Amino acid sequence: MGSVVREPGEAVMVVRLRRGVVGETRRVCHLVPAPAPGTPPRELAALCGEGIVPGQAELLSGFTGMPCEACLAVSARNLPPGLIRAS
Repeated sequence: MGSVVREPGEAVMVVRLRRGVVGETRRVCHLVPAPAPGTPPRELAALCGEGIVPGQAELLSGFTGMPCEACLAVSARNLPPGLIRAS
């Protein structure tokens, strides 16, 4: 599974797979590039590369629970230099 490269400034959604689709330990909050308006795609690709079929995930208003560490890592790599400071 490869990660998804997104354009700077592209809108992302926070989604989590629904109960029963995966076990509780895999129900993490993924970052997914927002699809273009119109017909929904057959599958959404999280920044970590996880494929998410519409209807199997819930759209969240923010991180609720455990975030997907791989999605966060990919997202952080795409931030402009100087925005992240180690202190």
